[in-house]
Amino acid sequence: MLNIQSDSRKIKPGDIFVALKCEVNDGHKYIDKAIANGASKIVAEYGNYSVPTLIVDDTRKYINKYLKENYNKYINEMTIIGITGTNGKTTSSYLIYQALNNLGIKTAYIGTIGFYLDKKIANLPNTSVDICDTYNLIMEAYDNDYKVVVLEASSHALANNRLETLEFDYAVFTNLTRDHLDFHKTMENYALAKQKLFKKLKPNGKAIINIDDDYKDYFLIGKNNITIGKNADVSFKNYKVNLNNTEFDLVYNNKEYKLQTKLVGTYNIYNLLVAIAILIDMHFKVEQIIKVVSELNAPNGRMDTVIYKDNKIIIDYAHTPDAIEKVVNAVQRLGKTYIVFGCTGDRDRLKRPIMGNIVANLSDYFIITNDDPHFEDEQQIVDDILKGNNFKNYEICLDRKEAIKKGIKLLNHNDTLFILGKGHEEFMIKGNERIPLNDREEVLKNIEH
Repeated sequence: MLNIQSDSRKIKPGDIFVALKCEVNDGHKYIDKAIANGASKIVAEYGNYSVPTLIVDDTRKYINKYLKENYNKYINEMTIIGITGTNGKTTSSYLIYQALNNLGIKTAYIGTIGFYLDKKIANLPNTSVDICDTYNLIMEAYDNDYKVVVLEASSHALANNRLETLEFDYAVFTNLTRDHLDFHKTMENYALAKQKLFKKLKPNGKAIINIDDDYKDYFLIGKNNITIGKNADVSFKNYKVNLNNTEFDLVYNNKEYKLQTKLVGTYNIYNLLVAIAILIDMHFKVEQIIKVVSELNAPNGRMDTVIYKDNKIIIDYAHTPDAIEKVVNAVQRLGKTYIVFGCTGDRDRLKRPIMGNIVANLSDYFIITNDDPHFEDEQQIVDDILKGNNFKNYEICLDRKEAIKKGIKLLNHNDTLFILGKGHEEFMIKGNERIPLNDREEVLKNIEH
């Protein structure tokens, strides 16, 4: 553990507490709590306190300097892989994590689905946690002889300088589609926030870039670029998406290699190409890579499929217009298509009617329910989804458990039900409450009765 913290709850006797001003909170409010927990020193931007105190102009600059000077000498011995993009961060990260471990390289993962060493160690509150937590996790991996860390880098973390002191051996760009515009305001700002990762590469660091994405030029800014896509350094062609797998030809160095993966969907080929490009650059043989890639699994809550009679129930984290479209279109559907979904509260309102329109067009019938309303009025979220749309093939059921039950009851013969938006998550966030809820568990409860 570090001897410096920005979270008063994690202070141990003798630790330094640094009061950071974050986008949603001010650490100065928790100084008394930190002292009560045993902080021996306070670093703040103002105030007088009962333990030795250092007043600085900018507490974030202070903590960044402290972490860099005291811990980067260890972290720089490791290979740090940072992955950013609207969709695909978690799957790409998890595939790299699995592949390297399967190839005998001890690799840790930090991101949306938690902190993993040889197995899941902990859930995390955000895709990218604050800088002290990030250092704590990386140092835990270092102390346990892990050689590589795969880290999801969110646009919020990059924009708010939460990854300021880290340097990366690989920076990966998956794609950019509409999301988080409540925070970034414009797609250009969103792209520029993600671009910051590519300015944090080590001198010999490599950038892995999806050149089939419209925003690729924001990321092709360095000299050591490896491109992935349909006509790239590491590319694919002749793909076929089947019921339970995907086949494609991998093209590298003017040679073609047949590859089959358990992951379903064209978009998952791009996620696999990220892993393949990094493994190639790490000097693994292509034949070795093909074997390990064919055995990889998707992370929890990504195209998580439950068979019910002769129907399919698919649980997925898809919560953007682009992700919903890709997930639903990835699956071969014989009978009717049903969707249960909602939109997150206190987030980009303008994407909600877009999502509603996509869901209406891709389904025979859909149910609008709660996602994580946070502090926003639930009816306002529903009204936004319906705004400007004239569809009739839906109902509203704000109780997500009940909505899942209703969705399952719609299934008849060779039908498909998509339950979208929360994937692996184990809680619904409503105001200050974290209400236990897991979509897969709800599905299993209902089909076992």
